[in-house]
Amino acid sequence: MAHDPGGLLFVALGLVLVAVGFVWRGRVLRPLSAKRAQAAAIRDRSRNLLRSADMAIAEARRRAASGEPAIVTVGDVTSVARRHYGHLSVEREEAAAALRLRYEAAECRVDCMTDAFN
Repeated sequence: MAHDPGGLLFVALGLVLVAVGFVWRGRVLRPLSAKRAQAAAIRDRSRNLLRSADMAIAEARRRAASGEPAIVTVGDVTSVARRHYGHLSVEREEAAAALRLRYEAAECRVDCMTDAFN
């Protein structure tokens, strides 16, 4: 039985690609330097705080009765950050800053109240 050189080449190329993928697996996602890793962690934390503020605002709007203003506190943002993102310690100033940004972006002055500006 004769072996086809094209098929053998195709199988060999596939094995090489699998081996390269196995060796390089996940390296693209990991930063090479400590500074880049720290910068990525800071960006993730601030992004997670902004998302926590969005989620807290949405939850307060769902809880509010018709005609009542939604009350969003900095404590709501910290509890969402703790529950959803696992941030064990969130500074009040960080959570308040994130809530102020999202409060302004979501035009909450019309139907919300917050303690983030104190």
